[in-house]
Amino acid sequence: MVRHNVEHYYSEKQHSVLTEKTLDVTLFGARLSFVTPSGVFSFGHIDKGSLLLVEAVVLENQRVLDFGCGWGFVGVIVKKRFSGCAVTLTDVNERALHYAATNARKNHVSVHVVKSNLFSGLHEFDAILVNPPMHAGREICYSLIEQAKQHLSVGGKLYLVALHNKGGAMLEKKMNDVFGNVQTAAKKGGFRVYVATNQ
Repeated sequence: MVRHNVEHYYSEKQHSVLTEKTLDVTLFGARLSFVTPSGVFSFGHIDKGSLLLVEAVVLENQRVLDFGCGWGFVGVIVKKRFSGCAVTLTDVNERALHYAATNARKNHVSVHVVKSNLFSGLHEFDAILVNPPMHAGREICYSLIEQAKQHLSVGGKLYLVALHNKGGAMLEKKMNDVFGNVQTAAKKGGFRVYVATNQ
């Protein structure tokens, strides 16, 4: 039997019953609280890849995009760590956007939360941070990398985290093909943070 209209965390609208779980954590010297909803990536826990991503970046007074923000973990942490940055959080999932905005307020950070399908309606950034939706397929991830380059300032960086042996190596190669460079900024537990510079 073929199943149609299957709901994913990268679907625009979530129709499943909403369940919430609150996470209280201390990270980078700050006590933080996040409300996480069902139907959104990393429900009820902090994703190890996303944590490695925020550990790997150093961003000062930059325009930063948290692409595919989910419930806002990466964007909120970046704004907490680097308060001089102008941080935008974007997702196609409307439930994710609601909770990203809620978690920004809950943790007393000022960020811009905007709905976007890939990069539609977005402008230029100095850093784009992404934990890509691997289950959406290779072509979506490739398109993400290609479009990211078009939305980076000269010298701007794309930071992408993935499991190296579960598609990450493929994305690393694509980043090198698109940008002409790629480096590994961090690695832990099978995850790697790849960084490419728009030259």
